[in-house]
Amino acid sequence: MTDDNSRTLILDIDTDDLQELSEYLDVLSSSTRLKILKVIERRPKDVRQISAEIETSYENTKKHLDKLLSIGVVRKEAGLSRPTAKGIHPVWKYSLVPGGLEAITRSLGLFSNLKLTLTDAVLAKKLAGVRETFSGEFAGQPPVVILLGGAEDGRVFPLGHDSVAIGRADPGTPGRPEREIVLGEEYAAVTRVSRPHARLTRRRDGAWLIEDCGSTGGTFVNGMPLDRGMRRELHDGDLIELAKGAPGATLVFVVPGGVPVPDAA
Repeated sequence: MTDDNSRTLILDIDTDDLQELSEYLDVLSSSTRLKILKVIERRPKDVRQISAEIETSYENTKKHLDKLLSIGVVRKEAGLSRPTAKGIHPVWKYSLVPGGLEAITRSLGLFSNLKLTLTDAVLAKKLAGVRETFSGEFAGQPPVVILLGGAEDGRVFPLGHDSVAIGRADPGTPGRPEREIVLGEEYAAVTRVSRPHARLTRRRDGAWLIEDCGSTGGTFVNGMPLDRGMRRELHDGDLIELAKGAPGATLVFVVPGGVPVPDAA
C-alpha cells in the first residue's frame, strides 16, 4: 500500500493472467449461463431439464454448459433420467462444484477490490459489468471475508450473522463455527477466538463495523491501527490486518457486487 488512507494495493499483473481473466469474464458475461448456475444451484439436473427451465434449445444449453465446465464452476456426473414411456436411462447431470458461487465471488472480488492495475480499460469495464450482473442474479449473498496468504490462502468466510468473532482455534474447546472466523495455528500472532482478536458487527442499516478486542498484535484497516473498543465502518475492498508480519493474518472484506447490503429487519 502506498499510504495509510489508500484502499489501493498496487500489484503487477502478468499478461497471461490478464488474458485468463478476460476469458473467465467472457464465460460469466452471459446472462444465460448465470441462469444455468441458478437452476443447478441446489440440485443436479440433466441438459433437457436445464434447457426447459431456461427456455432455450438443447444444443444451446449444452454449449453454455461446456463453457461453464471450462472454468471449473460446474461438474457433470452420471445419473438417471426421469421415468418416461421408454423407461429410465443413464444421463449426464450437471451441478455446481462445492463452493462454486463462493469461488466466483472470491475471484471477482479480489480482482475488483484489490484495485489491481488493469492496464486495459475495456477489461476493467468488463470486470465491473460481470460483477454487477452476477450480484443481481444471485441477490442476497452476504458479504464475505477472504483470507490472503499462509496455509489457508483464499479461504472464504461468509458473514451470515450480525456479530462474528475473529481469532485462532481453541484446541478442545467447541465453538460456533457459523458465528466465528477461526484461523489455524500458523497465524500465531492472532489471538485465540475464545478471547477474540477482533469482531465484525452488522449495523441495522446493513453496514459492517470492525473493532479490536484488546489483541496484543493489534488490528489495522488499510494500514490504520484501531484503538481498543473503537469501531470502524468497513467498505468493499478494505484490507484488514490482524497483527503485522508473517505470523499475523491479512483479510479482504468483499461485498458481492460492490453494493451495500440492505437491512434485513
